[in-house]
Amino acid sequence: MKEKRKVEQVLLVEGRYDASRLAGLVEGLILTTDGFAIFKDKEKQALLRTLGRQRGVMILTDSDAAGFRIRRFVSDLIGQQYVSQAYVPAIPGKERRKALPGKEGLLGVEGVPDEEILRALENAGLRQAQKSAGRPITYTDLYEWGLSGRADCAQRRRDFLQFLGLPPRLSKKALCQVLNTIYTYEELADALEHWHQNRGET
Repeated sequence: MKEKRKVEQVLLVEGRYDASRLAGLVEGLILTTDGFAIFKDKEKQALLRTLGRQRGVMILTDSDAAGFRIRRFVSDLIGQQYVSQAYVPAIPGKERRKALPGKEGLLGVEGVPDEEILRALENAGLRQAQKSAGRPITYTDLYEWGLSGRADCAQRRRDFLQFLGLPPRLSKKALCQVLNTIYTYEELADALEHWHQNRGET
């Protein structure tokens, strides 16, 4: 089995089936717009702005009108200079899980052949992720810092994420991915210490 490429940019797709498909081809932080929900999701908008300025965002939406509408919105939201556009070809058809084709009769990202998805990413300027100088942030770290797995962890996690300027409702998996995208272990430990000091904790 061919080794998956590790991607530096944040990859943005429309839905969870697209994300699952992409995760089988490349390794990196993959986020979804949940269709048009991104237009009203202020937390995810803030997250994309933060990550875009850190790593850049590569948008891979369907090739229909809805996909292009989402592209324009996200590009304006983040800033064109931080966005790369990956385009899959407009291929007639429907995904196997669907009873009927989409409105324009085109395959979505999840139904496009692997080679076409990889070609789209390459043509958009996919960057190989560099190895981090420090060790990764793990679930165990989150537990030891009191941010998961404890009675009062939910509120503490929300408070800490607000301190970092990140959306407070990230899942544990997404939290680990996002933190590893923005921080090294050492940088986050230092931020946590400052947070404790601001709260009057030792």
